[in-house]
Amino acid sequence: MKALLLAATLLALMPNRGRADEAPSVLVKTVPPVRGESPKLLIAHGTAAPATGGTMTLSLQLEGRVTAIAVTAGEAVRAGQTLLLFETSAASRSAYAQAAGALALARSQQMHVATLLTEKLATRDQAALADNAASDAQARLELLRQQGADRPTQTLSAPFDGVVAAIAVAPGDRLAAAAPLLTLTRADGLVVTAGIEPATRALVRPGQPVQLTPLAGGAALDGQVLRIDAALNPRTRMVDADIAVPGSVLSGEAFRAAITIGRLQGWLVPHDAVLTDDNGARLFQIAAGKARRVAVTLLGTTGDIDVVDGPLDPTQRLVVQGNYQLTDGMSVRDETAP
Repeated sequence: MKALLLAATLLALMPNRGRADEAPSVLVKTVPPVRGESPKLLIAHGTAAPATGGTMTLSLQLEGRVTAIAVTAGEAVRAGQTLLLFETSAASRSAYAQAAGALALARSQQMHVATLLTEKLATRDQAALADNAASDAQARLELLRQQGADRPTQTLSAPFDGVVAAIAVAPGDRLAAAAPLLTLTRADGLVVTAGIEPATRALVRPGQPVQLTPLAGGAALDGQVLRIDAALNPRTRMVDADIAVPGSVLSGEAFRAAITIGRLQGWLVPHDAVLTDDNGARLFQIAAGKARRVAVTLLGTTGDIDVVDGPLDPTQRLVVQGNYQLTDGMSVRDETAP
């Protein structure tokens, strides 16, 4: 019994030649290398705001008083919806009554001169003057009617679908003709105004596609560059670019804008496969069970895919997990190899 125990102890103390001779290896995951192209993106940030021509300030061309306001600032309205009620001033109604009386008098004089002309008691010039006077009186009355001077109350309605951007009056206000009442923003009149670094302005052109991602969360939208300024925004010191927004967004909503300014061609590799340090970018491929270090140039990033350029071997798989533990020539175990 003692002999057996002594033999077991000696075996335990003897070096394991198989383990000593076995080189250390790292368990990795790999993918095949793929060559292709990817969008070259310029990232900017901006907010949704009314486009040039996307807003309209409404007014009435006669004096009067605001009696009621049917909407609030920020409210969405439909075309034809009542916005406010307006009472026509006594002076405006009086002007209409005077214009109606002037038209009646002008027509009476026109008929009288026409009768005299048939009796050769008036000249054709007198008849023409009477006709002109009647026509002018008719035009004056029609203008006042279009302005609403013939009605004691006015209903201001929305001319299009939109959002009430501002209300400049309050119930009871007495206003002169053409005084601003409300400002409406068209439902499709918003753009995202993004700030572009001055050094990259030459890369941005109208028509380029843009992916707009709401910073508050939500699905990304596909837009396009409408215009770009030729001067710096004095507040942000950036160059403003307007981006068309498909669908409906909220005024003031913040977005991340990824502008496609070109195409990148190279190796398309997962972002996790690329390692960077002071010496640049690198990745690892597998050659005969060994890690092979490959220096690459990072051309750009789109999402979780990097576009790189370098001497990759298209037949050797690319390490995407476990690469942080590798050195050039280290043995690996590839759990994803076919």
